[in-house]
Amino acid sequence: MCGIAGTYLWPDGKAVTDRLTDVLAHRGPDAAGRYGHPVGDGEVQLGHRRLSIIDLTETGAQPMVSDGLSLTYNGELYNAPELRAELAGAGVRFRGTSDTEVLLKAWRRWGTDCLPRLRGMFAFAVFDERTGELVLVRDQLGIKPLFLLRRGGGLVFASELKALAAVTGGSLEVDQAALVASLLYYWVPDSRCAYREAEKLPPGSWLRVRPDGRVERGRFWNLKDVAAEGQERARRGELPDLAAVVEESTKQHLLSDVPVATFLSGGLDSSYLTALAARHQPCISAYTIGFRAEDAKFEAMPDDLRYARQVARRFGVDLHEIEIAPNVLDLLPQMTHSLDEPIGDPAAINTYLICTAAREAGVKVMLSGMGADELFAGYRKHLANKIALRYQRVPRPLRRGVYAAVDRLPVATARRGYRSVRFAKRFLSFAELPEETAFRRSYTMYDQDELLALVNPDLAGTVDDVLTEHADIYADNELDDFVNRMCLGDSRMFLPGLNLTYTDRSSMAASTEVRVPYVDVEVVKAAFAFPGARKIAGRQGKAVLKEAATSILPKEIVYRPKGLFSAPLRAWMSRDLAPLVREVINEGELVKSGFLRRDALRRMVAEDASGQQDFSKHLWHVLTLEYWYRAAVSKQSKEFV
Repeated sequence: MCGIAGTYLWPDGKAVTDRLTDVLAHRGPDAAGRYGHPVGDGEVQLGHRRLSIIDLTETGAQPMVSDGLSLTYNGELYNAPELRAELAGAGVRFRGTSDTEVLLKAWRRWGTDCLPRLRGMFAFAVFDERTGELVLVRDQLGIKPLFLLRRGGGLVFASELKALAAVTGGSLEVDQAALVASLLYYWVPDSRCAYREAEKLPPGSWLRVRPDGRVERGRFWNLKDVAAEGQERARRGELPDLAAVVEESTKQHLLSDVPVATFLSGGLDSSYLTALAARHQPCISAYTIGFRAEDAKFEAMPDDLRYARQVARRFGVDLHEIEIAPNVLDLLPQMTHSLDEPIGDPAAINTYLICTAAREAGVKVMLSGMGADELFAGYRKHLANKIALRYQRVPRPLRRGVYAAVDRLPVATARRGYRSVRFAKRFLSFAELPEETAFRRSYTMYDQDELLALVNPDLAGTVDDVLTEHADIYADNELDDFVNRMCLGDSRMFLPGLNLTYTDRSSMAASTEVRVPYVDVEVVKAAFAFPGARKIAGRQGKAVLKEAATSILPKEIVYRPKGLFSAPLRAWMSRDLAPLVREVINEGELVKSGFLRRDALRRMVAEDASGQQDFSKHLWHVLTLEYWYRAAVSKQSKEFV
């Protein structure tokens, strides 16, 4: 895992590339490198920061140059041994044992045709001295990031957006549409970027720039097609052996020349991976989190720590426990900077603290259970949307009575919160809506009217655009299975936009690599080969994954109540963070600029304080957005335009 950057026909490219790689030093503290070569009337410069994982010697150093090809690469190829053997059988010679060299040799032999054959997580740039062409590539599922910015015929790219912001002299302008989208989702979707000029290379795609300024784009993998192929396999009854696929992926993700550990929340996904990893790497270490007792009680949070300890004992895992207390809120400005774009999920702090503890213990690589919920319908929203279809058949007068009764219930008192009431109110907010609208409302922060009331009135058209984009992406499929439509929507929006993004930035801020065995091309293919009825069976989400996990895990772990990888936000908001919330609402840059409306924020705070509504997550995101915005624009108050 590393940080990559570079310039192509860019003014002062050498100095700019050095600055880019300096900003990315946390992604690769072990070594740095740069390569330059003339191109037309200018030059190409490739930069690299290395976190040494495989082949710790100089033969794995980057940028790697061989016979006119130069590569700067971030990621891991888990099928590198198989590709190496195939290439060696064709007469290709290797100097070292790195997957970087395998990728470079594969590119030389097959060009872009090698891309569908790659199994792993990656973002890379490869330059051909003979043609003067530079190609940028991002992995199939968007696990690794790649940002780019084009001006005239020139281009600059980097693993993180903050690097591009640092080298453009403050000339990047905040994209108001991206901020509106972040309010809706509590993250910036992968299709947008927080700065107008910059963009994210889409997952499963490549971009080629030529010396004459021409740009060509291509796609080598499309999740929509994989889901459609999976549906056809399911119709033919060709169901994969999911337990074997997940175990094989986990085993491949253990490939490393340095120690590997796991996240272990005590939930199904991390417990399953940890058990499989321990089978292939006995005495593996694992890291878990807990919260102050009073916070967990107020939030009515499940005792995940108990289950994590049980798994560790059963499989001989060396478990490390980290307590998350409100003093971690001092990390808010730092985390906002590390995350690149405004992300309102406190799980980012959990990930950072776990990775920091692991790094201090000498661990560079962690396995995460990320992705299983999206692929196998494991979130409460998936089951809730299915239940909503049945709820819509209840007579309307009875539904009105239920809504009125639930609406009067408080979500919290001064002593504790009521999760069941929060869930009920959330459910009723979307239960009677059409499919796509209900799905969006089940996991986003606001409905259309609420979002319009929160932002500057001039942004009404932007709100429509953001909502239309969600509808278009959700509808872009050939599936006749409601559950798999939700899984596909999550895998295209929620997974790359939020979970993979915060996992990458939080872990790399601690100079740690996080691998995601569920977000693997073979696991994804297997996941969409199962019909929705095998994913949600009765009231049981992730049913088919749970069946697979019983081959190694005890049933009390497999079928326990769903755990949380989050934080006790209501407790923090009502106590520790209350003064900061008041400051941001009354004197924050977002309010003073006119982007957010003070009256709407005050109503939100009042309703949350009364206990009638739970706006703790909304307010947390307003804080993260405020901190990001302060850093992105001048400290001097500006009128919103």
